[in-house]
Amino acid sequence: MAIDPGLLDDLEARGLLHDTTNRQDLAQRLKDDPITVYYGVDPTAKSLHVGNLVGLLVLARFQRAGHVPLPLAGGATGMIGDPSGKSSERNLLSDDDLADNLARIIPTLRQFVDFEAAENPAKLLDNRAWTVGLPTLDFLRDVGKHITVNQMVAKESVRNRMEGEEGISFTEFSYMLLQAHDFAWLYENEGCELQIGGSDQWGNISLGVDLVRRRTGGKAHGLTWPLLVRKDGTKYGKTAGGETIWLSPEHMSPYRFYQSWIQAEDAELDQLLLKLTFMSVPEVDEAVATHAEAPHLRVGQKLLAAKLTDLVHGKDATCGAQEASDVLFGGAEVAGLGATTFEILADELESRSLPRYILDEPDNLIEVLTEAGVVASKGEGGRLVKQNGVSVNGVKVDQHGPSLTRNDLHHDRYCLVWKGKKSAFLLDFAL
Repeated sequence: MAIDPGLLDDLEARGLLHDTTNRQDLAQRLKDDPITVYYGVDPTAKSLHVGNLVGLLVLARFQRAGHVPLPLAGGATGMIGDPSGKSSERNLLSDDDLADNLARIIPTLRQFVDFEAAENPAKLLDNRAWTVGLPTLDFLRDVGKHITVNQMVAKESVRNRMEGEEGISFTEFSYMLLQAHDFAWLYENEGCELQIGGSDQWGNISLGVDLVRRRTGGKAHGLTWPLLVRKDGTKYGKTAGGETIWLSPEHMSPYRFYQSWIQAEDAELDQLLLKLTFMSVPEVDEAVATHAEAPHLRVGQKLLAAKLTDLVHGKDATCGAQEASDVLFGGAEVAGLGATTFEILADELESRSLPRYILDEPDNLIEVLTEAGVVASKGEGGRLVKQNGVSVNGVKVDQHGPSLTRNDLHHDRYCLVWKGKKSAFLLDFAL
């Protein structure tokens, strides 16, 4: 596989370069031969989040450019927790919790790089494999003696915590030693010459580069990208409603993931498309220009949401999320919706299970609305129907008629009912 010599220039054009070790040396090394590069995540939660997505995609960009990716799950470093960006110490997780978190995030790591590539396959590693049996005295001798306390307290992440009210424990203070040891171990055992991470990791990465030099005499490299932030400077990790943007479907459904990007601000589209998709820079420029011609159509947001949902959840989930969004917010017809879309709606809307026999009763609409909890009473239901405030599968009740029948069911079980313009309910007649 040929090496792409323009990788660094592409990362820079995308706004994905913040700090590097000697830029000229790194650029030359990337042009000479394939380089092994690692990106690590700690299993401190049961899912990775959008902040990790940047790193996973940068790692994938390196593989696409001909280099060898090492996604690393921090089974050891996760036991301590990185103090970077934290104002107080994390709660320490039990072995069982860490093992459970690790098992949950590994499938996500496997989504973004190719483990079956013919020439540069990815390799998944867990730093607990070489750390858990390491004697303390050996660690102090082989790692601690090469790193001064002066170096450690000079790192921004440590200095900020030392100046805070709570200070920093020795446990978290030692985190950077473990990460530096990871880099040195990978350099010596996997031929890994480059570590990548967010800008808040620069202190840890540069310490690892220095440890490699001191311990082996070899040359290692580091590269970081800016943290993903909104225009006001806050981290881009939550939706407008305050919900963390998780990558696991168990923690954030594909529909809500899709919707979180539909809410993106116009001014953020260029950086999000550049950093979080594989679109080329000219393609992003064209997409942003097209969006600017009619921003009310939200073409840019729809493109961003589709691209990201494809990457994280797959095309089928994207299609279902798009269909569900079009029905709920775009006035699209209910007819023709796939079963997957109704399953999505069942998770996102107020869903009610009702017996099928009720559909055989005449003039049953008000009774169905009451039984389903769409209205509090038959009296309220009657007034709402008279006011033409009910829609069945997108059809106003004055056109639909006073009864629901089996012909109103989609996939032989589902019916969508709107109360007013905004409150939608999914009725399930599976029983």
